[in-house]
Amino acid sequence: MNTNQLVPEKLLTPSEVANLFRVDPKTVTRWAKAGKLTSIRTLGGHRRYREAEIRTALAAASDPR
Repeated sequence: MNTNQLVPEKLLTPSEVANLFRVDPKTVTRWAKAGKLTSIRTLGGHRRYREAEIRTALAAASDPR
């Protein structure tokens, strides 16, 4: 195996992110427009979200501090 090959990062759909946060997918889109989440656009114009960033945001949102 070539160690120089990058492992593609997992991308989530707005629905998948919404399920994790227990919100409506439109809320996820609003968060992206507001700059709270970083979205990537597919060639078809659909939003996708980096799983690692979403997991970090989810952990921060569930932190009681």
